Amino acid sequence: MHVNKILSDRYMLVKSLGEGGMADVYLAIDTILNREVAIKILRGELSSDPVTLVRFQREANAASKLNHPNVVDVYDVGEFEGRHYIVMEYIRGRTLKQLISQRGALDKKEAVDIMIQLTSAVQHAHENHIIHRDIKPQNVLVKDDGTVKITDFGIALAHDAVQLTQSDAVLGSAHYLAPETTRGEPATNQIDIYALGIVFYELLCGSVPFQGENPVQIAMKHLREEMPGIREFNPTLPQSIENIITKATVKNRKQRYQSAQELLDDLQKCLLPEYADVEKLVFAESEPQPTVVMNEQRKSQSAVSGKKATVVEEIEEPSHKSKKKWLWGGMGLLLIVSLTIGIYFSGVVSFFAYDPIIQIPTLNELTKEEALKELLNAGFDENNITFKEELSDDVKVGFVFQCNPSEGSSVKKSQEIVITISKGNYFVLEDYKGKEMDEVKEKIREALPMATISIESVATADAKPGVILSQSGATVGEKLSPEKSITLFFQVAKAPSVTISGIIGMPVEQALKQLDEAGVAVVSMQRSTIGMSDEEIAALEKGVVVEVDPPEGTQYVQDGSSNCITLYYY
Repeated sequence: MHVNKILSDRYMLVKSLGEGGMADVYLAIDTILNREVAIKILRGELSSDPVTLVRFQREANAASKLNHPNVVDVYDVGEFEGRHYIVMEYIRGRTLKQLISQRGALDKKEAVDIMIQLTSAVQHAHENHIIHRDIKPQNVLVKDDGTVKITDFGIALAHDAVQLTQSDAVLGSAHYLAPETTRGEPATNQIDIYALGIVFYELLCGSVPFQGENPVQIAMKHLREEMPGIREFNPTLPQSIENIITKATVKNRKQRYQSAQELLDDLQKCLLPEYADVEKLVFAESEPQPTVVMNEQRKSQSAVSGKKATVVEEIEEPSHKSKKKWLWGGMGLLLIVSLTIGIYFSGVVSFFAYDPIIQIPTLNELTKEEALKELLNAGFDENNITFKEELSDDVKVGFVFQCNPSEGSSVKKSQEIVITISKGNYFVLEDYKGKEMDEVKEKIREALPMATISIESVATADAKPGVILSQSGATVGEKLSPEKSITLFFQVAKAPSVTISGIIGMPVEQALKQLDEAGVAVVSMQRSTIGMSDEEIAALEKGVVVEVDPPEGTQYVQDGSSNCITLYYY
């Protein structure tokens, strides 16, 4: 779709906000109600895919059933030129993920306030029999006034909905994926509660609890590894907060919060003084073993109060049927892991990873650290930012002089950004003719430490000694790198020097030419014959040198233009 296009004679597209594998999102103007809206438009080639179309329609249906201050409102759905679209509330702000990336760990009061809003919205969805299934900071928008709103119900599942494919069981983000999802168990409200617990941890820590090279590794850690305690990161947090995260993310969902309302109740009182020093919540959970079957009954417990749960366990010897159950369970787990790997490499998960459009800020003449901070504040991911060093024309060492894509351009958040830092300046070769060689040589050696300077001294009476007469080896105006070898050639004036010899008796014109070619200044003067008799005048040899000044045998140096050799003749 192009901007300025009007959908259904009502919605005028203004600009792109982001792209996903399934749909594109645009800022638009509702020309009837004169308000800004966000429109998610299904990609044209996917409109004929029944599974994608049902997922897209499911998002519209799920969100339209909800009316909550912390859920993005859906205003309208429709179809235009064969393209399905959803019209939603437009939120000016940033995602919760961007907020965490920019600020790191949040203050406990702010984190609890955000969690109360999110949990309230999730509880409202659950009351309407909708499981979101992809709760994560990327799907939470933060308004400037601190209000948060959940969006993207692209894989939401109503309790009575038909599951589209087996892969629906593992869709979602691995960082927030409940262990039972990885095991292939049916989705319940508790997968949203687990994700909320991970989000709470991330708000307080600034990062997710488990990292890995791919979604499968991360999912396996959620399935097997112990959840790190948030108080290990920040011991000043009250135990009541850690207890909430512990109970929301316990791997056995029978021990987890049974409803979002239970979680909300604990969040609303966790910062009260009377809950500051509650007992640490510890669950006696163990992985099922193939030799026993655990039939557990556990009493309800408040994570905030920290009171220990009563655990009643019945141990039964496994029957032949039980052994088969464990065998099938193990095969099921292997199938789900394989399926997850397939989905990861097929790109299905990317259907729901929206890629917002962000404007690149002004970076020129900032340091590397300052430029990185500006890009992170704008919402870009540090993993997509590359710094390199190159020579610049005139920017100081260590400062930005180039950005690709260019500053001010609007690009996708996932766009690779290359920032070029100055590691020094090119040396621009000037025209040095007429300048002192000593000064030029010092300047070149300072700027081009690897350059070779070749000097040829040329005797001339037309220039002061030491002055450059000509240059070669590089073109005037050429940018030369200090890191590369180059040879520059210069012809430099020197004072002519000649031994005056064999000049007397030489025709004046010949002597003048010879001395001039030697680079010395020479003049000729005709002697007067006044007072001579006719016989004496007739005896004179005309046009030849009869005397030279300085006299023959002298080593003459042409020092400037104030002195010269004088030839006398008749």
